[in-house]
Amino acid sequence: MKNAEDDFTQDNTPDSLQDNTSGPPPNESRRAFFKATGATILAAPAILTSPKSVAQVISVLPPSPPTTPWLKELPETTDPLQQTDLFADTDRIPQGDPNTVFGECGRTKHQRWDEFFGNPVLQPDQADVYELKVEAITDHEFHPDYPKQLAWGYVGHTASDSDHLNPTIFARYGRPILLRLRNELPQNHVGFGTPEISIHLHNLHAPSESDGFPGDYFSPIKSGPTLGAPGLFKDHFYPNVYAGYDEFPKDANNPVGGDKREALGTLWYHDHTLDFTAGNANRGIAAFYLLFDDLDSGDEHDPNPAALRLPSHPYDYPLIFQDKRFGGVGTVTEGIHVFDDFDPEGTLGDKITVNGMIEPVLKVANRKYRFRLLNAGPSRFYQFYLVSATNVIQQFTYIANDGNLLPKPLFNRANVRLGVAERGDIVVDFSQYPVGTELYLVNRLVQDKTRGPSGVKAPGMRVLKIIVDREPPEPDVSQVPSTLRKIRRPTLTEIAAAPIRKWVFARKNGMWSINDKFVNVNSPGAQIAIGNSEIWELHNPSGGWSHPVHIHFEEGIILNKFVDGIEVPIPAHERGRKDVYVLGPNTRLRVFLRFRDFHGKYVMHCHNMIHEDHAMMVRWDIVE
Repeated sequence: MKNAEDDFTQDNTPDSLQDNTSGPPPNESRRAFFKATGATILAAPAILTSPKSVAQVISVLPPSPPTTPWLKELPETTDPLQQTDLFADTDRIPQGDPNTVFGECGRTKHQRWDEFFGNPVLQPDQADVYELKVEAITDHEFHPDYPKQLAWGYVGHTASDSDHLNPTIFARYGRPILLRLRNELPQNHVGFGTPEISIHLHNLHAPSESDGFPGDYFSPIKSGPTLGAPGLFKDHFYPNVYAGYDEFPKDANNPVGGDKREALGTLWYHDHTLDFTAGNANRGIAAFYLLFDDLDSGDEHDPNPAALRLPSHPYDYPLIFQDKRFGGVGTVTEGIHVFDDFDPEGTLGDKITVNGMIEPVLKVANRKYRFRLLNAGPSRFYQFYLVSATNVIQQFTYIANDGNLLPKPLFNRANVRLGVAERGDIVVDFSQYPVGTELYLVNRLVQDKTRGPSGVKAPGMRVLKIIVDREPPEPDVSQVPSTLRKIRRPTLTEIAAAPIRKWVFARKNGMWSINDKFVNVNSPGAQIAIGNSEIWELHNPSGGWSHPVHIHFEEGIILNKFVDGIEVPIPAHERGRKDVYVLGPNTRLRVFLRFRDFHGKYVMHCHNMIHEDHAMMVRWDIVE
């Protein structure tokens, strides 16, 4: 008798779906150039060999210098990005076609522009318009014990009437956004990272030309292999419609358009430059994009009886975690952020920054808070616990995984585990703690290599101190209802009819591969007709590493999970919609995906950014 694993391994894939990737990466010469010149490396000494080989690290990085904890405070509230007047300069008003005459890079024309706006040039009040600049910050302070130093970030004007580093964007379904991104990085940059940029809004249902495709990187003097020309800026069109826009058209009962069950909430934007995502994002180019609708409205006072009334701004607080390494005591880079762009094993951070700070303090009122936790990489996994000063584990409510509200909240949770790029929204009720209480967010997941974590060990590393320091100025009317957002699961008929596409994530020739091949951004490894559905089988045959696999553009539903060939239960927090799928050692997942509304090029990759930069990525296209 066949078991479930027999069904899983059975090859039901049509011949046309067998070869899912293409040949060697055409960007190899770019990677080799930077290796040969040493133009972007600042980390351990390395031996540079032939152009097609990788840097071989010959010394072990010393630990980062010790730091005195809890010296810096996070702001008590998020400062949202404010809109920019992009109509004052009549030559550069956002438009459907690329405005290359007046400095825009050579992007593809915005899809469905005329349908949304009815005019080649944007008219006032048709969309929310924002501007971000990517800048080099020369005096960033990760910690008072370290020297002020270089960091990169998105800079935008915020509600406090100041320029702010990595501001949070508050968006709403049914209200399009035009985001202008300017590249103001120094083009003679020396050190890790590269001064070209490509912004990816993870995981908005957006047209491919605004998705932040890795080959679409640009600067004033360079452009990627899938972009038409360099430029000073690039305009991104974020329609903010639900997925399934064509299947569920706009009407009086559905004014946004699309399937409301497909709503996202916690998104983030980060750099996605080909070969240098890890270095650029680790420099600090990462921030939040929060998306609301009538259900998850961002207003705990919302009179709409359908609204969830979850804790809202300023008690809706995003927290971004990154692992970083700093030059060891006695080295020439003591206390300076270091990273190796070229070692395929990468640079594992032993310091964890929270919103750009090491061991900060957050002061809260004794009421409910919604914390949006984001693992922004590059390579460390986390298992977070909230503990008392004496390390007693506290409980909270888990309401969202990745960008998606769960169908029902998971009450009385003790921890949340995040692979790279995963998000977890939790609600903590601080009303149970008297003013003066000190709590800590602790990571207990052990990881000593970039390849992935091992086990959980107490007491763990304290990364954030939380002090309940005040009464709220008004009564807390927020709530966590017993149901959150319905999801659309595929029917048995849809599952049976879906073609199966197989992807194997493995190691090859010192690099990281998918289906035994490296990324080629100029050639799709798969082509899917718009409107179709498929089952993607994601397989990690190795026992030595983990891969948090990210599929751009579409959310998916995990159908089955197999470990060591045996089907295992899908964890409760992974039973909703997802866009990052953690492939642990010897793990296979079957994921159901729909491909809708926009066509063009997208990617799938390991979101361990080191693996991604070393070729574990594949382009796939939606075709009309």
